[in-house]
Amino acid sequence: MFVDFRDQPPPPPWEPRPRRPRLTARQEKTLAAIIALNVVLLIVAPIGGATLIGAIALLFR
Repeated sequence: MFVDFRDQPPPPPWEPRPRRPRLTARQEKTLAAIIALNVVLLIVAPIGGATLIGAIALLFR
């Protein structure tokens, strides 16, 4: 099947989507605090979990 495109105008030129605005200073501080909290919990939580498992093991001893 043949489609005649001779009468069609060319497509508009491609343009990238506009970039999202950067974070505000308050948003950056909040994000940094959340990341810091997660890093601290990443270190502390396994120790706390091991302590609870040890305590439960002592209860059943």
